[in-house]
Amino acid sequence: MTIEWRYTIQQDLGVLSLAGFLGAEAVGRFTGAVGWALARGAGPVILDLTSLRGWSAGGQLAVADAARRLAAEGRSLELAAIPADGSLVPTGDHPLIPVHCDLPAALAAHHSHGEQRRQREWCSDEWPGR
Repeated sequence: MTIEWRYTIQQDLGVLSLAGFLGAEAVGRFTGAVGWALARGAGPVILDLTSLRGWSAGGQLAVADAARRLAAEGRSLELAAIPADGSLVPTGDHPLIPVHCDLPAALAAHHSHGEQRRQREWCSDEWPGR
């Protein structure tokens, strides 16, 4: 099983949404999606996990690696709606990763008036609702 992803640029940040299960077999696809976000956006990236059914320890480590990759480019990673267990495997060597209860809360932290204007969007072939 793999993941599907959608990357949306909204004003001064990007939202990378995942659907499926972020396990060992999905890490390569996730890493590619992070690369897509790095190449096409600027500013913070919110990793929207609303449609993620779960993640393995390896998937969580891939998220920590994504935070390092983004930090190396002067960008930050934030999480929204982490899976139910609420855990993130700490590696001790990644930048601080803010966690928001859901995507609206994460967006509100960046947009005081709540105005959400989609500028550009890309997604994998099987993104739900495509």
